[in-house]
Amino acid sequence: MIRLVLNVLWLIFGGGIVLAVGYGIAALICFLLVVTIPFGVASLRLAVYSLWPFGRTLVPKPGAGVASGLANILWVVLAGWWLALSHIVAGVALCLTIIGIPFGIANFKLVPAAFWPLGREVVDMP
Repeated sequence: MIRLVLNVLWLIFGGGIVLAVGYGIAALICFLLVVTIPFGVASLRLAVYSLWPFGRTLVPKPGAGVASGLANILWVVLAGWWLALSHIVAGVALCLTIIGIPFGIANFKLVPAAFWPLGREVVDMP
């Protein structure tokens, strides 16, 4: 029950909708440029994860290979470090208030996903 409340509050006050729309637009752009479809899939995964982060976590995908590692390096150079930095800044800003601490922690939880998204999958926590 508490996860549901936190996720609804995250959507309204924590920036979940804004993050999901931003990652969704990035995914559409990546899908339009055919070469970047794997990055579009990763952006879509980040959009869904940033929409409902409480009660879910990111784990390594068992079938991920060398190609996803090389694509992650390209991702980090082009977009990953900017995204991770923005999540860190937002997390610090949210943690300045007592009410914003859970949302800041959710932003910190999104940092590894934004930095290194390929070869990972979002799963529900028990």
